This record gives sequence, structure tokens and C-alpha cells, in this order.
Amino acid sequence: MEGLNPARPPGGTPLCDLADIADPGSREFRFRQGEALFAGFVVRVGEAVFGYVDSCPHAGWPLGGLAGGHLTREGDLILCGAHGARFRREDGVCVTGPCVGRTLGRWAVETQRGRVVTL
Repeated sequence: MEGLNPARPPGGTPLCDLADIADPGSREFRFRQGEALFAGFVVRVGEAVFGYVDSCPHAGWPLGGLAGGHLTREGDLILCGAHGARFRREDGVCVTGPCVGRTLGRWAVETQRGRVVTL
């Protein structure tokens, strides 16, 4: 279960400046505690940010693939680099691919005074 991962950073953890993420764009984050690893990414759309656990609901693989990017070339959808599933940026719902209707795991983030932080 994602919420029980001891490597998930606690609320209030600063991740980066909002300006460090392209608009539209994404940035991945990895946290380790002992053997536990938490992988997440943040998508920016204007001044809004959306956080997701970096795990495809179809196969559990990281979405970024070898290239590490999380968005389509157009920047309008989140892309699973492994099998091409596409997800809406704002809510993580799969709109094409083998997991249509399933949703990415959410990672609660927000901007505070120009910084992206966990909730």
C-alpha cells in the first residue's frame, strides 16, 4: 500500500521550486529509507501541480521509462513509456491503453510561496 511506504516523504517536505518544472512539464523524485523506495513525480500545468506515484496501474512499472519523461510530446497527457497508456494530467485517469478507466496513485503536493511541497 502506497500510504504505508516508510520512504514516502512526510507532509511539508520541500521538493523543488515551481520554476524548476517546465510548463507544461514534469519532474520525478525518489526517496529511500533502508530498503524501501518511494518513486513519485509532479506534473505542472500553469500554476497548478499534480503529484502521482510513479507506478503504472497496468503493470506496476515506472511511467517514465528509459527517457525519464512523464508527458507526451505535446505535454497534454501523462505517458507510460513502457506500453503507451495515456493519463489525464489533472486526475491521473487512463484515457487510452491497456488500463483505460484506471487511475494513477495520487501523491499529495501543492505550491507554497513558489515551492512545491508534499502534503
